[in-house]
Amino acid sequence: MDTTSTSSAAPKAKPLGRPFVGRIDVSAYSDRWHQDLVEGRSLLTALEQGDKATQNVLDALNALWLIIDRASNEAGLLRNVHPDATVRAQAESAEQAFSKLVTDIGLSAPIFAAIKAVDAAGADAPTAYLIERTLRDFRRAGVDKDAATQARVRALREELVEIGQAFDKNIRDDVRRITVPASALAGLPADYVAAHPQDAQGQVTLTTDYPDYLPFMTYAQDDAARKALYTAFRQRGYPGNEPMLGRMLERRHELANLLGYPTWADFITEDKMIGSAAKAQSFIDQIDALARHRAEGDYQELLAAKKKSEPSATEVMDWQKTFLEEQVKRDSYAFDSQALRQYLPFGRVRDGILGTTAKMFGVTFTKVEGSVWHEGVVAYEMADKDGLIGRFYLDLHPRPNKYKHAAAFPLRSGVSGVQVPEAALVCNFPEGEDALLEHNDVETFFHEFGHLLHHLFAGKQKWVGLSGIATEWDFVEAPSQMLEEWSFDGPTLKSFAQNSKGEAIGDDLIAALRKARGLGRGLWVRQQMFYAATSLGYHQLPPQDPALANTDLMMQKLQARYSPFAFVPDTHFQLSFGHLEGYSAIYYTYMWSLVIAKDLFTPFEAAPSLTDAAVADRYRRTVLAPGGSKPAAALVADFLGRPSSFDAFGKWVNAAD
Repeated sequence: MDTTSTSSAAPKAKPLGRPFVGRIDVSAYSDRWHQDLVEGRSLLTALEQGDKATQNVLDALNALWLIIDRASNEAGLLRNVHPDATVRAQAESAEQAFSKLVTDIGLSAPIFAAIKAVDAAGADAPTAYLIERTLRDFRRAGVDKDAATQARVRALREELVEIGQAFDKNIRDDVRRITVPASALAGLPADYVAAHPQDAQGQVTLTTDYPDYLPFMTYAQDDAARKALYTAFRQRGYPGNEPMLGRMLERRHELANLLGYPTWADFITEDKMIGSAAKAQSFIDQIDALARHRAEGDYQELLAAKKKSEPSATEVMDWQKTFLEEQVKRDSYAFDSQALRQYLPFGRVRDGILGTTAKMFGVTFTKVEGSVWHEGVVAYEMADKDGLIGRFYLDLHPRPNKYKHAAAFPLRSGVSGVQVPEAALVCNFPEGEDALLEHNDVETFFHEFGHLLHHLFAGKQKWVGLSGIATEWDFVEAPSQMLEEWSFDGPTLKSFAQNSKGEAIGDDLIAALRKARGLGRGLWVRQQMFYAATSLGYHQLPPQDPALANTDLMMQKLQARYSPFAFVPDTHFQLSFGHLEGYSAIYYTYMWSLVIAKDLFTPFEAAPSLTDAAVADRYRRTVLAPGGSKPAAALVADFLGRPSSFDAFGKWVNAAD
């Protein structure tokens, strides 16, 4: 499927704007971000010294945020993906410098006073909302604190940036390897076996990178080898991140106290939809209770499968669950994941996702030439009948020193008449147009592309602070989680899923995929609540609390309470849990967003097809395009015609598929 050709609706491809650092040397990048920093500092000085008793302060502050937006977003991406270590180091320095600038803005009493003086009553709705949010954020930053407190706030924020960078780097750079006999590849697909040749001693090397790890945990028949790779995977970041995590928790707690909050969890949840740490804990427990009955049934189904080969078995271990789920899918649901893989070559999946979203939203995607950070990165422009919407970059395959998970990184937030939005999709799928993906990869691709579309469609705001994915954080995942549904939709799959013989995926295989989809859902939900409880729990206590003296022990206690699977000795999950840096206490937001996502999906389910243009257009206009110009609850109500409900999620948890 060709989704990259130009049409009358798409503008002629243009060279990209300011080039990325992949094709300039490190000194040029250094000069560039330092120049941005000088310009930003100059604007801050002018803002603090000038006459700001008019709404012009918003325009001036917007100009300053535009500089910070492009420079800090670019630095955040480059430190995670650039192949040159010197560029990554420069990006870390840039990120630290612009974080200091953001802190200085938030502590600026003159700017705070000028914004308070703006007549919000005479402003349009988005501007009034921006003023309300900005004043709130100034107070949360500590603008009303004394000089000594503000000095300590600055120092803590600067240190937390450095700690977070180190925590991420320790995960990113820690690729573990194990060697196993070639016989341990029994059960793996032929292309996986071919990609892992044995050495002179008949041994095969496996890494903890996703293209190695995920298929092995799914298909390998060798239980001991699966345990060994699982253990190595959950040792990433150890021991380096042990002191990093301790310092992170200590500094966050001190910062929260200085700003007037009992704990970091109380601080970080206050400006979210959920509103408080207590409500976040209640939500986690509510979801856990909702899923317990379903999870117990799932667990017994896996245990029964294990007993077929091990009659005396009394429990399922964490490294066994994915393999056993695959067995149950095959034996009880007539679904074979390896049979599906042949229809999911990377190139067709990529083009299929572009084609599906192009049809839904009436857009075109055009490849463009531009300076990128690695030869494997591809740049695109997205347009509709009204012209260029934005640009994005696909960096989809693993390489050394690259971000190990999957994420959409914003690069430019769109501002009407000033700049179009840009973003990068960073994943770790098997490399090559014909490389076969797991269905989980397809689901992940749809998910992350949902983030990217949200950022681009929301890029026509007047104010950069409302542009892109600028909603409350616990709504951020809802649009991307909703788009995962298309990876299970029969007509969508049939539009691109095709094997090397040109044969399209059959209806029976799609039906089996959908039927098997519900297997393990209760287990998955409870496991997610373990992650959420760990995230929140670490940040609900003062650092001197004995429970935090050993984060391993606290994690094990939380796993025993929330996870259906027992702790595996010699693992340190929390030290490779990257969300503890970026999300801190609010990993619960994934499930909170999923509750909303299931509700948002209901109009699409009721439409003639999931690619119905009328529903997609209304969704784009009411949920995606407004960006952060109104509260997330209002966005949902605008689309659904009512407040969000828990009903669709509750049905989904207990649904057969």
